[in-house]
Amino acid sequence: MDFVFQVLNNTRNIFKGIIENNTLEDLNRIPEGFNNNIIWNIAHILVSEQLLTYRLSGLEPHISDDLIDRYRKGSAPHAALTEAEVDEIKALLSPTIQKTKAHYDQGIFKDYKPYTVSTTGNTLHNIDEALQFVAVHEGLHYGYIMALLRAIKH
Repeated sequence: MDFVFQVLNNTRNIFKGIIENNTLEDLNRIPEGFNNNIIWNIAHILVSEQLLTYRLSGLEPHISDDLIDRYRKGSAPHAALTEAEVDEIKALLSPTIQKTKAHYDQGIFKDYKPYTVSTTGNTLHNIDEALQFVAVHEGLHYGYIMALLRAIKH
């Protein structure tokens, strides 16, 4: 799983760069034809990883219930985020995936409740499958963010 964690670390660094290289206005903008924005997508991948790894393993996620409620599957942007809220999301990107890797290496993900993802219809049966899907999921949202950036910048 080292490769999957390398991919996740890299995508998280890309997301941090996107936050750092765009204005708060651009991060919050929902272009015509889209139903969410850049910062929602970044917060959503953060929440999804925690739910698909920790929660489905019967463990407590390392982010707040408020973040989970605001960015879980089926949610949508409710208001423009402040600089402080964006900074909180940015600050969680690397530590959460590093903690997940450390916990994975320690073997704490013993139990796993099977879950069928709506994105592809696949059923996740264990932490390895969950982490592989998390990498795919973050890649999907990276592509969506790139489309948002093109729509915003043109």
